[in-house]
Amino acid sequence: MAVPGLKDWSISFAGCGFMGIYYLGAISCILERFPRFIEGASKIYGCSAGALMAAILTLGIPLDKCCSDLMFMAKEARKHRLGPLHPAYNLMQIVQDSLLASLPEDAHVRASGRLCVSLTRVPDGKNLIVSEFSSRNDLIEALICSCFVPLYCGVIPPTYRGVRYVDGAASDNLPRCNENNTVTFSAYAGESDICPRGSILNFHEVRFNNVSIQVNSENVYRVTSTFFPPRSWILQAMAEICNSGYMDALRFLKENSKNIICL
Repeated sequence: MAVPGLKDWSISFAGCGFMGIYYLGAISCILERFPRFIEGASKIYGCSAGALMAAILTLGIPLDKCCSDLMFMAKEARKHRLGPLHPAYNLMQIVQDSLLASLPEDAHVRASGRLCVSLTRVPDGKNLIVSEFSSRNDLIEALICSCFVPLYCGVIPPTYRGVRYVDGAASDNLPRCNENNTVTFSAYAGESDICPRGSILNFHEVRFNNVSIQVNSENVYRVTSTFFPPRSWILQAMAEICNSGYMDALRFLKENSKNIICL
């Protein structure tokens, strides 16, 4: 667990696919109640869907636009019998179209030095954290690579600066989580700073490339929904996940009020 003190702090978002709606709730709470927590962060790390959330915060993209985009992605996936695996559903194209429509022309300038994107290099499986971007397209390519899950998103991995990369979760799903000044976000109950509350009777957990995930039925549902949004997902269900993120972030702010009041 990390709590920001008087020194520089960073924020890190784990990959969570369609469960990214949880992050929108958490961030809306923080921006509403203590925006300094986001504005003052020296670095904002992210992996996969978490990288998209990190970019959204870094560039100040309206959360309502992000919410509508995510809902569109889930709605389109539910149209097909195989969901996101249906040949007619191209998740990476939808993500790219969303980025092209949302990112300002100077996005790479504003993101460089603050936004940090986790990638996994295909040739050797090594992790790479990218934080300097030469152009808007360069930034979009990095985000696309960070979100590309092999087979789930396609067969041929995308390229970034001439090298093929895949989802950063394959090597580091929660960048810099072990540093004391990094506040971590995860859509799964575990040991992250802001995450769903787990059962106090649960003593089992697994770690997926730095992300702590408790072994319980709720997390099984969350992990499954990460890749396959259930057909039962409607506005009310997504609103409940969003509200859960809001309440978990509010709990974090209250529990650490003595520390963050000095920021």
